[in-house]
Order: sequence, then C-alpha cells, then structure tokens
Amino acid sequence: MSADLEEQYNKIYRYCYMKLGHRQTAEDLTQETFLRFLADRSYQDMGRELAYLYTIARNQCIDYYRKEKPVALPEELSGGREEDELLTSLALQAAVEKLSSEDQELIFLRYVNELSAAEIGKILGWSRFAVYRRLKSCLKRLKQLLE
Repeated sequence: MSADLEEQYNKIYRYCYMKLGHRQTAEDLTQETFLRFLADRSYQDMGRELAYLYTIARNQCIDYYRKEKPVALPEELSGGREEDELLTSLALQAAVEKLSSEDQELIFLRYVNELSAAEIGKILGWSRFAVYRRLKSCLKRLKQLLE
C-alpha cells in the first residue's frame, strides 16, 4: 500500500468512531476492515486501496447498525479547556449534528482525516468537483448555523 498502513489504520478507526460513537466497537470494526482488506488483493493491485478501505469500513458500520441499533453515549468532556474553546467546540458540534449524515461524513473525511477531494470522490463515488461543491455548500450551512 502506498500510504503508511498505521496512519490509515488510525484514520479508519476515527472514521468508525465518528459513525458509531463507541470506542470498543470502532476498534473491532477497524480490525475487521483491515482483515478483509488484507484478504482481498484485487483492489490493492489496481491502486485504489484507500477508497477500498473506506468502502469496507463504511459497510462494516452500516452492517453494525442493522444488527445492533446502538445507543449513543454522550462525549466525555476533557478537563483543562478554556471556557470559550469549550463553548465554541460545543456550538460547532451541535451545528455539525444538524447537517445530514452524508454531509457530516464529508466534513469528517476532509477536515478530520484530511483526505483530498480526489480521495473523497473515489470513496463516495463522486467527481472531485462534486466534492468541492458539496464541501462549499456544507461550510456555508455551518456558517449560517453558527451565526
């Protein structure tokens, strides 16, 4: 794989955690994602390993929701934050939660996992320009929600 496997593992874990909100389940699904990825060489040979990893992880999360219907646990607040930073973080989290799940996923992939528009396009099956347009629209909506 051209990208560092450990870095990709951490990104897939964060992706699963974002989708599920439960640490242990995200770890389990991340491990299952990589086991499936390593068992199938067809996409690795075609050079689309990153898109394939996210596709497997996405399907794992969907399958988990179909089977389990998990209860969302509240995020633990870390101590030592400035009050303004905490309020800003909570406001941003509330605004992102008002977006559609597809828009939340797009924001997560771009700004948390720092994937390029081309990589996101491969994962979601969109053109790079569609990703840019959708991101611009999402950011505009977030700005409106925060005002």
